Amino acid sequence: MPRTLKYLSHYSNDIQQQVMKLIKEEKLQSYLLGQFPVPHEITTDKALRQYTLALKQQFLKKSAPLSQVKYDDKIHIVNNALGLHTYVSRVQGNKLKSKNELRIGSLFKKAPEALLKMIVVHELAHLKEKDHNKAFYKLCEHMLPDYHQLELMTRIYLTEFENNGDIYL
Repeated sequence: MPRTLKYLSHYSNDIQQQVMKLIKEEKLQSYLLGQFPVPHEITTDKALRQYTLALKQQFLKKSAPLSQVKYDDKIHIVNNALGLHTYVSRVQGNKLKSKNELRIGSLFKKAPEALLKMIVVHELAHLKEKDHNKAFYKLCEHMLPDYHQLELMTRIYLTEFENNGDIYL
């Protein structure tokens, strides 16, 4: 059992105590399954790309194109992140070309769709706003009105995943 809730350290003591109580009573998995009974079916890079591009088309039509969208096994371990938005600038002749890539941690292959959507929206928002500032979170809320609640649920999901593994086994 965790002594600290690293994914929830920035949340209030009240929220942390509620999660700790669920962990102590071994009810956190049941709670999450009650909220999210089934995982999504977006398990391939191709499906993830289509899902991401549909959200991008809906909310960020005029933003820079994405050259690559995929699940990445190394993200959570190497970068201590859930997803990454990267861009590479290259000189081609007398022009500067940039490519945007979006990578999602592979642990989200079996996650609830709402949590995957939160991660994708977060990374898509980086196409317009590089920093985690007020404008960034406003854009996230525009694309996903319950963004902050889903971010909390993602952190609770990660806490359970780290303690006991996949909830859908």
